[in-house]
Amino acid sequence: MKTIFVFLITGFEEIEAIATVDILRRAGLNVKTVSLTGEKKVVASHGVPVTADLLFEEVLFPAAELLVLPGGTTAYNSHEGLKKEIKAFYDRGEKVAAICASPMVFGQLGILKGREATCYPSFEEYLEGAILRTEQPVVVDGNVITGRGPGLTLDFALALVEILLGKAKRDEIASQLLVE
Repeated sequence: MKTIFVFLITGFEEIEAIATVDILRRAGLNVKTVSLTGEKKVVASHGVPVTADLLFEEVLFPAAELLVLPGGTTAYNSHEGLKKEIKAFYDRGEKVAAICASPMVFGQLGILKGREATCYPSFEEYLEGAILRTEQPVVVDGNVITGRGPGLTLDFALALVEILLGKAKRDEIASQLLVE
């Protein structure tokens, strides 16, 4: 089974990262959190410290099935190594996902040109070339998945489950979570 990597950087949104990891693991997927700070402990946007599974330098990108960026900060856009790997991964036709402010990374990389996407309100200008669908909680356009924000994280994570494992598994996990 390939790995889903969820990247953490100082100021990441707790709900978007932890709930996504939780839901993907409930579905039986192999998920690893990755620190972009050089230390395994990463402090989230509301002061919650989280211990990542791996450092960025330890990630084996060929083993990846999906790369996920939680939001909460624009700092992801400053990590050149991450951006290089996301672009190469996307260019190989692999799946990439981002929620909240983080779709801006995809916009800056040209990944959203001609694609439908959503993001946190006020970040639309960074989704260069995207067909904006900001009224939607989650937008899937080919191998690019974008989510709107923290309160819609369950929708985002369940969409990832559906893409990777099918609607029946998505519905099973949603039922366990009491999500309609």
